[in-house]
Amino acid sequence: MTDKKTTENRGRTGLKRLVPLAVLIIGLAAFFAFDLDRFVTLEALRENRAVLGDFVDRHGVLAALAFIATYAVVVAFSLPIATLLSILGGFFFGTAIGTFCVVVGATAGAAVLFLIARSTLGAFLHERAGPALKKMEAGFQQNEFSYLLILRLIPLFPFFVVNIVPALLGVSLRNYVLATALGIIPGAFVYVGVGAGTGSVIDSGEVPGLDVFLRADVLLPMVGLAVLALLPIAYKYVQRRRTQGAS
Repeated sequence: MTDKKTTENRGRTGLKRLVPLAVLIIGLAAFFAFDLDRFVTLEALRENRAVLGDFVDRHGVLAALAFIATYAVVVAFSLPIATLLSILGGFFFGTAIGTFCVVVGATAGAAVLFLIARSTLGAFLHERAGPALKKMEAGFQQNEFSYLLILRLIPLFPFFVVNIVPALLGVSLRNYVLATALGIIPGAFVYVGVGAGTGSVIDSGEVPGLDVFLRADVLLPMVGLAVLALLPIAYKYVQRRRTQGAS
């Protein structure tokens, strides 16, 4: 009788641990089912720019906190609008404050996803890890902080994948948060800079022409985007040369 109760209690505990994961899955499904991405588009920005801009001007701190919370939710639910949200952050808050808000929001959301993945799927998926996951595990075992920092700085894998995999491989929460916060700063700065540059053009009242791309606040973020796109290629090239040199 006691063994039966113990088994039942363990089963209930296991189901309770799956509740946060179920919430994330339902939230992601609802996002696509109700086409919620239509509220975070450039067209929606044009239609609501005056209202949102006025809210930011009147309630700067509250607006920044609301943006951080929204970004954290987007990352935790792995919604595919984080890049556009980063651009909007620069558009409304400028490069410095926008980058800060994006980094804080993204790190908070990633930490939530990390904790949920570790508590619900960690042991199950680790036991069924494939070759790719085993390769990443070897990298984390050498130096989990440095390896995760590289994965954040160089987008070799999708952001949501790097959010979850460390939780399956026993990375500490401290190293995860620090490496995430530091590693996403360059990318956040670039995307926020794109939004800030676009905002400055619109605010100036100019009619955008080809010469707008010669402005430093527009050109530099574009160059940054190009560099980010080339980083994985450069990294793989260096790794291949090292492998060939070792053999």
